[in-house]
Amino acid sequence: MGDTLEFNEIYQEVKGSWNDGRLRFSKQNVVYKSSKTGKVDSIQASELNLAQWRRVCLGHGIKLSTSTGHVYKYDGFRDTDFEKISDFFKTNYKLEVTEKDMCVKGWNWGTAKFSGPLLAFDINDNTAFEIPLSNVSQCATGKNEVTLEFHQNDDTEVSLMEVRFYVPPSQADERQDPVEAFAQNVLSKADVIQATGDAVCIFKELQCLTPRGRYDIRIYPTFLHLHGKTFDYKIPYTTVLRLFLLPHKDQRQMFFVISLDPPIKQGQTRYHFLILLFSKEEDLSLTLNMSEEDVERRFEGKLSKNMSGSLYEMVSRVMKALVNRKITVPGNFQGHSGAQCITCSYKASSGLLYPLERGFIYVHKPPVHLRFEEISCVNFARGTTTTRSFDFEIETKQGNQYTFSSIEREEYGKLFDFVNAKKLNIKNRGFKEGMKGKIDEYSDSDDDQHDAYLERMKAEGKIREEGNDSDDSDSGSDESFNPGEEDDDIAEEYDSKASASNSSDEGDESEDESAKKKKVKKVKVVKEKKERKPRKEKKQKDTGGPKRPMSAYMLWLNSSRERIKSENPGISITEISKKAGEMWRQIGKDEKEEWEAKAGEAKRQYDKAKKEYNESGGGSSSVSKKESKKSGGKKEEKKRKSAGGEKERDRGVGNESFKSKEFIETSESSSDSDHKSKSKRKKESDEEEEEAASTPASSEEESD
Repeated sequence: MGDTLEFNEIYQEVKGSWNDGRLRFSKQNVVYKSSKTGKVDSIQASELNLAQWRRVCLGHGIKLSTSTGHVYKYDGFRDTDFEKISDFFKTNYKLEVTEKDMCVKGWNWGTAKFSGPLLAFDINDNTAFEIPLSNVSQCATGKNEVTLEFHQNDDTEVSLMEVRFYVPPSQADERQDPVEAFAQNVLSKADVIQATGDAVCIFKELQCLTPRGRYDIRIYPTFLHLHGKTFDYKIPYTTVLRLFLLPHKDQRQMFFVISLDPPIKQGQTRYHFLILLFSKEEDLSLTLNMSEEDVERRFEGKLSKNMSGSLYEMVSRVMKALVNRKITVPGNFQGHSGAQCITCSYKASSGLLYPLERGFIYVHKPPVHLRFEEISCVNFARGTTTTRSFDFEIETKQGNQYTFSSIEREEYGKLFDFVNAKKLNIKNRGFKEGMKGKIDEYSDSDDDQHDAYLERMKAEGKIREEGNDSDDSDSGSDESFNPGEEDDDIAEEYDSKASASNSSDEGDESEDESAKKKKVKKVKVVKEKKERKPRKEKKQKDTGGPKRPMSAYMLWLNSSRERIKSENPGISITEISKKAGEMWRQIGKDEKEEWEAKAGEAKRQYDKAKKEYNESGGGSSSVSKKESKKSGGKKEEKKRKSAGGEKERDRGVGNESFKSKEFIETSESSSDSDHKSKSKRKKESDEEEEEAASTPASSEEESD
């Protein structure tokens, strides 16, 4: 047998609802961790004094009692687990696990026994049911009757509201009323908030974000009292799950967050988090309403009677001592701006996301706390509105998705490194090995895999951050630019400015370098034009040839179309084709072979007719006719173009023949240009006469 025993899907009853979790027996202690809240119950092995194995509604269960008076019940075991647990307890705890039967007679009279935090109702020494007194919210008495009311749990479909006990009058002790004695036993262990005595200390006018407003916080030994102008809240310390102390991004304020389960209620609204906002500059001197001996005995040096310091330090210190829970602060994460949080939006409002050592917390509207062990995967998504930001999506194992949007692009590298270091499964990487270390709390986390795509994205992000530093980096980023050919390219592009470039050599070197850089940036690499491939001529359709044969389906459709119309009056053309397709698929194999034989016969006839048609030269004659038509059309186009060119030349001659006197006198080359233009016109007119003489008479008649 090993040093530990572990069981999954073990249930613990919490105010009427079953919460599943993991239970581990070790040599030193018994540890149970709730999957819903992450709360850990640890029982030292030396404190165990009773272990009972019982048949319960969820299979089998074990009931553990400690020397301090606490009782723990865990259900969901199998019948075969009894031997393993019994042997483990004998070997490591020196404790016998006894089997205890429950009474299932259904009787409603018996004996009420108060054993620690439980009220047991026994019938003939067998327990019928047990009531945890911590679930009792109110206890009322009447004549021979005691009524117990219970805390309600929002997670349960059916809730137990109250139980009434009839207490018969006792003849033995007339001095003490049995009803009052029963009620006192209940109230001594019940979770009933009674503001008896003075508060340990009071904090005045604290700013509260949820629920919103300013509240006086009165600290009592067992509960916290929020007193506002409109509402009052009483919060037992047993409902406090976690405490957080988070610095604001502006470094001038602090958030103090109290996580509650069950939440405080106001109408239909549930507040799972109590968030207080403090200024770092606010100081306070605090005196506890207790003697120094009581403070030392109760808090064991965690608090002193007189304390002074920042207001947020005083509140957090007092709450830590009374609730007896650690305060969670941000870990080693540091964002792009140097803050320990990331500005983002969740749903409709903007807030701050804090990456912690074991989870994420978002403040403040609505507050969200997500533990790593309940996260299935995370995803980095592109922003929907702009490329300057991205979205961070978290999906839980229960199927819930939380999207934190509008995160600055510069935060990507820091957040990715954090998620990668925590071995969280990143959705857009396509593997799930990263979460193996988080599924089981006690096993080592696996090494993460390398992802080339995300590494490249990170590298591109760094390049963008370093961009726009100098012109050299811009010019060097173009791969097609060859620095060795710099002078040749500039000469080709800037031949007209050769004199300017020569004069710049004589100037300062710095000006010369800057001019070169500017010129290099303007150089455009001209790509060589690829020769276009000649278009493939479309095959001319031979209209005179035999028609192609129809397929078996088309032959069947032509013969069945009228029958389909008659069977389905008013059917459209498209519906006919759909109906025919369905009918063709349902046709038997023999009938299809009959139509395929007809199609094969039609194909043979087509091949025979096509062969005879080609031998007679039908296909070649039609093609030659079309080619002749094309050649004739091209000749006509050439004629039209030549006629249009002659008209334009005539217009040009008329314009060039007239020149003003001033133009002729001022231009030195005017006589030369006139002489050249006259010789050109003479040549053109001679060519036209030759063409007119060479054209046949038939073409002249057609033009007339």
